[in-house]
Amino acid sequence: MAKPILVTGAGGFIGSHLVDALVAQGHEVHALDDLSGGFKDNIHPKAIFHQVDLREEIPTRKVIEKIKPYLIFHLAADATEGRSQFTPLDCTRRNYLAYLNLLIPAIKNGMEKMVMFSSMAVYGAQKPPFHEELEPKPEDVYGISKYAMEQATKILSDVHGFKWTIIRPHNVYGPRQNMADPYRNVIAIFMNAVLRNKAFYIYGDGEQKRAFSYIHDQIPCIMHSGFSEECNKHIINLGPVKEYSINELAEQIIAITGRKDLKPQYLPPRPNEVKHAWCTNDKAIKLLNYEDRVTLPEGIMQMWQWAQDKGPQDPKYLDSLELETGNVPATWKNKLY
Repeated sequence: MAKPILVTGAGGFIGSHLVDALVAQGHEVHALDDLSGGFKDNIHPKAIFHQVDLREEIPTRKVIEKIKPYLIFHLAADATEGRSQFTPLDCTRRNYLAYLNLLIPAIKNGMEKMVMFSSMAVYGAQKPPFHEELEPKPEDVYGISKYAMEQATKILSDVHGFKWTIIRPHNVYGPRQNMADPYRNVIAIFMNAVLRNKAFYIYGDGEQKRAFSYIHDQIPCIMHSGFSEECNKHIINLGPVKEYSINELAEQIIAITGRKDLKPQYLPPRPNEVKHAWCTNDKAIKLLNYEDRVTLPEGIMQMWQWAQDKGPQDPKYLDSLELETGNVPATWKNKLY
């Protein structure tokens, strides 16, 4: 009899690809999502879908009691890192508190292992490349919530005896990324602007640097982390070491889309945005057999083909932010996308 696996955030970008891969291997996969940022159409029809908001303690407990998953891949998140300074309560509820709502009944119902998605936001503004032994120094509320989730995982594992692996991914991109989200995922934002015949915007001088990871390079590693004993009690950076400036990224997108008429416009830097952020990947190569197969130009081309088929998306802004001060970035405040 197959043992049930739960993927949270299963209607989202990374989660839906992970569900596909697990179903393809013949696992009993339960797909959980509140559909606030994900889409039911993303979820494989052979997965068992549960629409649950992890912020709600009782519905979360009931679905865990029903599934009794032995392995959980926790990808559900409010991953709007830059926005977390303006929505700190929502960020904390959707990340740290939602995770505890999941983790507590999971432990009670026999979960054997948790694979928890964290973020390289925990490293803050330290000198890159970041390695896993660096002491976390988050610069934003999102990074704080992710670090709190990591620490809660370690502490509760020590006390209650379940296994865990923590993944800190780089900037992942590819098909199924939510192009309607104006707050995160720079490649998707730029592509959607092109599809809507709008200029796109760069905060600061555009020389901030990031490493970008194509989705299909990530999924085999994420899966492996769930079944590998060697990965237990490890925090692992996942992604390439090759970094690009946002200006270089914009040039790549302009070249591939052929829209040289849409020059980026520059805005003042966003508050507390880390200038340079990328990581080492030695542990990912050793423990997860990570290989950087898809180059950024190749990945952008593949994503652009998907984006054209998907078509332009109307950006979905929040009705209001928890903190609407003069520091709200202009693209959000003025709904420039």
